[in-house]
Amino acid sequence: MTDKTRNTMWGGRFAAGPDAIMEAINASIGFDQRLAPQDIQGSRAHAAMLAATGIISDSDAEAIGEGLLTVLSEIETGAFPFRVELEDIHMNVEARLKELIGEPAGRLHTGRSRNDQVATDFRLWVRDQCDAVTEGLTALIRALLGQAEAGADWVMPGFTHLQTAQPVTWGHHMMAYVEMFGRDVSRFRDARARMNEGPLGAAALAGTSFPIDREMTAKALGFDRPAANSLDAVSDRDFALEFLGAASICAMHLSRLAEELVIWSSAQFRFVTISDRFSTGSSIMPQKKNPDAAELLRAKLGRILGANVALFTVMKGLPLAYSKDMQEDKEQVFDAADTLMLGLAAMEGMVRDLTANRANLEAAAASGFSTATDLADWLVRALGLPFRDAHHVTGALVKRAEEKGCDLPDLTLDEMRDAHADITDAVYEVLGVHNSVASRTSYGGTAPEQVRVQIARWKEKLT
Repeated sequence: MTDKTRNTMWGGRFAAGPDAIMEAINASIGFDQRLAPQDIQGSRAHAAMLAATGIISDSDAEAIGEGLLTVLSEIETGAFPFRVELEDIHMNVEARLKELIGEPAGRLHTGRSRNDQVATDFRLWVRDQCDAVTEGLTALIRALLGQAEAGADWVMPGFTHLQTAQPVTWGHHMMAYVEMFGRDVSRFRDARARMNEGPLGAAALAGTSFPIDREMTAKALGFDRPAANSLDAVSDRDFALEFLGAASICAMHLSRLAEELVIWSSAQFRFVTISDRFSTGSSIMPQKKNPDAAELLRAKLGRILGANVALFTVMKGLPLAYSKDMQEDKEQVFDAADTLMLGLAAMEGMVRDLTANRANLEAAAASGFSTATDLADWLVRALGLPFRDAHHVTGALVKRAEEKGCDLPDLTLDEMRDAHADITDAVYEVLGVHNSVASRTSYGGTAPEQVRVQIARWKEKLT
């Protein structure tokens, strides 16, 4: 290709084309070809608007629209000849369109710039990702609801500091993640609503003198309205940052659940069994069944959080409006979105296939003096002790049980009365783990009846 051909896109300002190094650093077609469907969608809307406002003829608009569909078909079938020297997806599409339909292709770029074009393409792509992530999260929430419903009354230990704290139910624990991922859904929906403004027509930075109809293109592309400031429209990447922020929080939630699956599936806990579909073996130890999918999910937060930091770093020092730095806004967002979607699919599969070991959960729930708080609460209710005094009495009984090597329900009534003379045998009614969880009937508590209330609420939300 000659220098003259190479610099056609830049016009007459440049006498020579770029050398190989400049071409390599300047080109983005290696990754932004992923925006092809959005680029063609935006161009078709723009062409239709140019015809409707009389800026180009109907016949030119029709030729452009049909030609762009041909380009899209070539891209989808793998027949499209992407060319690095054409820099990006926009110029690749326009050059191929010219080969297909000739002169009318040159009228497509009237009243717009690559600046508002890429801002529109990228916003459309991120908007689509918000929808896809919301679908993935909804599927995961449904899987968690299935686990919660099956084990609404199964007791297990609740932990603080990874130490046994109080008995809870399996259903209650699963529903905690439903709430987390539910908030993630709301974050992606909120982000989508904020980003749903159309940059197209902002042109390079100042708008255009052509009598374009930005309301028309915004409506055609599913935006709520056109972006109100042309400088902001071409330089805004808040939408991508907000997507990465929501993705980072969501990935953190996935990582926390993955960590619990790793712990729970260990030989020391045996709370759950992760299916073979999401486990691997060892090359040397035949007995091993490793929770590799969960471990990888735990690690992938790093990629998503790294993408968030990377884009913040790109954007933090940029003056208005567009700078070439902003070409570095896409690869990390693409990778983060791919990583998050894979993580959601993997977690949804793991949760659906997960087998909880009810007997081991219950045995663990009864250990570690998990009903000590129930004992203290009983002393307050039954004997009228101030809670701090009840806390002290309970602590003395825990110490006595530790010395005997038994749990609280195994202490005799006489041993109980050594700590406080007014304790009666009614105390044993609150020391069982089933009694403990059944008593936690406050809204949002772990009592099976409350768990089922929350399950029903979420099922109604998802219908």
